[in-house]
Amino acid sequence: MSKKITFGGNPVTLIGNEIRVGDKAPSFTLLNDGLKPASLNDYKGKVKLLSIFPSIDTGVCSMQTRKFNQEAAQFGDKVAFLAISADLPFALKRFCGAEGINNLVPLSDHREMDFGKNYGFHISELRLLARGVVIIDANDVIRYIEIVPEIGNEPNYDEAIGKLRELV
Repeated sequence: MSKKITFGGNPVTLIGNEIRVGDKAPSFTLLNDGLKPASLNDYKGKVKLLSIFPSIDTGVCSMQTRKFNQEAAQFGDKVAFLAISADLPFALKRFCGAEGINNLVPLSDHREMDFGKNYGFHISELRLLARGVVIIDANDVIRYIEIVPEIGNEPNYDEAIGKLRELV
């Protein structure tokens, strides 16, 4: 896959596999904040909302994380909310601790960019992840995908949460 999006108005290239609604969700291995591997299998049987962003230390990414943390509270343990970036696990842990983020799981794709490549979110020029949302149902089928065309913009929270409500 080679899809163009923009970062600050400048074109960047997404590389990796192109996923589609209805596809079986590809596996991935990320690092949790304890530097332990975390995979899609860890959330088997649950609906999963993947909030994907470039860096927790930027305004839009931190807003996105706070917003989905707030939304996650209303779903309880029915949905696994995963916050995925190429940040170091330490940065994600620091941010979530300082901000009281406790309704979602921060996961890092820093080591291998496994998620980015398997889902087509890897920004070739920056070794970061694009901004977006993926929702995977309890049977590991992709039900919703948003890749935000301009990385500096927020995802469509209402649309994503609406789709999530349909699945739980």
